[in-house]
Amino acid sequence: MNTLSRRSFLKSSLAAAGIVALPPYSRVRGANDDIRVAVVGFNGMGKSHINAYRKIQGVRIVALCDVDTQVLDWGKQDFAKRHEKVESYVDYRKLLEDRDIDAVSIVTPNHWHSLMGIWACQAGKDATVEKPVSHNIFEGRRLAEASRKYDRMVQGDFDQRSKESMHKAVMWIQGGNLGKIRLARGRCYKNRPSLGKVNGPGPIPKTVDYSLWTGPAPLLPLGRKRLHYDWHWVWATGCGELGNNGPHQLDVCRWVLGHNDLPSRVFKSSNKT
Repeated sequence: MNTLSRRSFLKSSLAAAGIVALPPYSRVRGANDDIRVAVVGFNGMGKSHINAYRKIQGVRIVALCDVDTQVLDWGKQDFAKRHEKVESYVDYRKLLEDRDIDAVSIVTPNHWHSLMGIWACQAGKDATVEKPVSHNIFEGRRLAEASRKYDRMVQGDFDQRSKESMHKAVMWIQGGNLGKIRLARGRCYKNRPSLGKVNGPGPIPKTVDYSLWTGPAPLLPLGRKRLHYDWHWVWATGCGELGNNGPHQLDVCRWVLGHNDLPSRVFKSSNKT
């Protein structure tokens, strides 16, 4: 069983400075050249990334990556229906060796976000990383350092920041139209069925390379009913609801208040009635 901690994994990876032995590929692009993107993980939100890129002029999806071969096969077939050619990868490290990819869109479980972003920077590729950008603060700082060190663009995917209406609303509020803002609260009201209890380890889908899926996290039996999505509720791979929907609301609060720093303290209110 793999007992290597995520922090040790990241430290050793950064110290090696060549984790997957990838040279920083680069080329000079003309103004009319497409930006070639790979989407990594698309059993859920990755589909929305694919749809969004397809609407952007000058951007072309050239590769897909997923550790679940069933999901990967579906993606390839979907592109084939439109007569669009895409390369396919199960192993993200192999994808990074592809010189025809300019940027990656990382839409994997949280425990992979920062490490994949760091590897992308080392491979000379820009990256969009789904929220939360990191599983914890330590990893996020390492990703920011890699972005600067390798001179790569790394974007955190926060949906509200992409809405023109939200930009106008924030500018209006910051313009003093509501007076001085002293408090901002973020709420998310969505139906969430009970997570439920499990009596024992769940089955791993046969189409998934579970060791590769686990990556830098401890290689443990599946502690939830479903591998896909239920990883949110396992600390080694997810961040609970606060790291799932929370980043959207918390980001808007910080945005409106004009804060770019981290909270000085955090507390939990009692749920007892």
